[in-house]
Amino acid sequence: MFDMKNLKYIFLASSLLLFTNCNDPEDVDLNPMEVEEPKPALVAGSANFSDYVALGASFTAGYSDGALFKASQENSFPKLLSNQFALAGGGSFTQPLMADNTGAFLGIPTSTVGYRLVFNGTGPQRLNEFFTALGAPVPQPTTNPTQNLGSTFNNVGVPGAKSFHFTLPGYAAFNPYYARFATSASSTMLGDAAVAQSPSFFTLSEFGGNDVLSFATSGGLGVDRTGDPNAAGYSTLDITDPGLFGQVLEGVVGQLTANGAKGAIANLPDITSLPYFTTIPNDALNLDAATAASLTGFFQAVTGIFTQVLIQQQVPPANAQALAAQYAITFQAGPNRFLIDVPVSQTNPLGFRQMTEDELLLLPINRAALAQGYGSVLLTPQVLQVLGILQAGGTPTPEQAGLVLAAVNGIDDKDALDSSELLSIKTATAAYNAKISEVANAAGLALVDLNSVLDAAANGGFTSGNYNFTTNLVTGGIVSLDGIHLNSRGYAVMANEFLKAIDAKYGSNFEASGSLLNVGDYPTNYSPTLQ
Repeated sequence: MFDMKNLKYIFLASSLLLFTNCNDPEDVDLNPMEVEEPKPALVAGSANFSDYVALGASFTAGYSDGALFKASQENSFPKLLSNQFALAGGGSFTQPLMADNTGAFLGIPTSTVGYRLVFNGTGPQRLNEFFTALGAPVPQPTTNPTQNLGSTFNNVGVPGAKSFHFTLPGYAAFNPYYARFATSASSTMLGDAAVAQSPSFFTLSEFGGNDVLSFATSGGLGVDRTGDPNAAGYSTLDITDPGLFGQVLEGVVGQLTANGAKGAIANLPDITSLPYFTTIPNDALNLDAATAASLTGFFQAVTGIFTQVLIQQQVPPANAQALAAQYAITFQAGPNRFLIDVPVSQTNPLGFRQMTEDELLLLPINRAALAQGYGSVLLTPQVLQVLGILQAGGTPTPEQAGLVLAAVNGIDDKDALDSSELLSIKTATAAYNAKISEVANAAGLALVDLNSVLDAAANGGFTSGNYNFTTNLVTGGIVSLDGIHLNSRGYAVMANEFLKAIDAKYGSNFEASGSLLNVGDYPTNYSPTLQ
């Protein structure tokens, strides 16, 4: 047992050491010119923060670690902003808080609204899976999605909302997060933010983010609806037409500013630079020399077999050889790019190719399957037998040849973004951002360049306070464990970017007065045992 007397002596020794050090002559500052000048008093400028309302989607709500939970909401960027606004005449700020920190809803399958992610020592894991693996009781959700909280909240942030959902009457019937606090069954998010509250100041963030996000996270399984403004025909995975996006944005900002309110609007980041899309490199097919040679030989066999198939289909031999030559993929010792499935076409009749440098794999991909031939070839004993026949100069039967062609195991569309899908995402995002800038300037709003901040994080990192931030999963400091949304420290960074943009537009001085947030005060990851 530790002796308390020893603790007392250690404390006394430490105190004497501190006393001696503080009185050391060389530590005395004799230069009064080095005293830091006092910072100016905080002023609001032309902004009025007395009635602040935040309208947006997941970032506004404080969504983090793949879920919405109480602790993350308490560190949402609007809540953090409201704390600083309170120093400059801001009023109270209310949020529709979840009842606990599980992230799940009572009575809703976790496949729909899941438990939050936690770090298990090696990577992200769902909270319920973490406790199950420990053999411990799983924390049970207590948030009742059917219980309307019956109040108008300053934070009208709804995870999952697309741009046209902001003005959709009855959207609460489709979104359990909004159902908890919608003022009526037929209300709109915009109505609850603007009409019901008539704010003096507002923020509008990630407006349009979900209009490309679901397309991206599905691996491009949706449709790019550019040129089609009829949202009634959209699926949840589609990219919203920029024309429809612009029309809705103009209406939303017009309503928010109708009574003279000032505000700040953030543009959209390139979501494909976030760790959900960048953590797993597409050249992670690491091969030794022997395996690389075997795979190269396999695809030479594929080329030969398919050439014969085409000739049997009356394709001229020269044309058959030219068409089949694209499948003579070569591999080398070390990193190689995976194969990807693509639509069957006249130019690519087998429907696969090697990934290009810019194409991306998605975070949820089965990494164990990648190690077993997913993204390359499934070499079963039967396939190896056919390859042996070919190596011996024999001719396989059509059924055996089919086994070789079927052994190619390209990455499914749901697990990757190819070049055309990436182009659709980037083109739509650029169009949305151009419209956001145009509308912000026309309405005299502060424009927050969130795109540049996250671009810097994705390209070497940036410094805020005493911290360097990157978009690396887990260790980057700004993106949460889901690889898309920010963590609480990231939301503090985001709040500071809003404050700096507000200073520049409305003459407040949050930055000059030392009233920015200390980002180090906010956590990056929450403990699994968070109550």
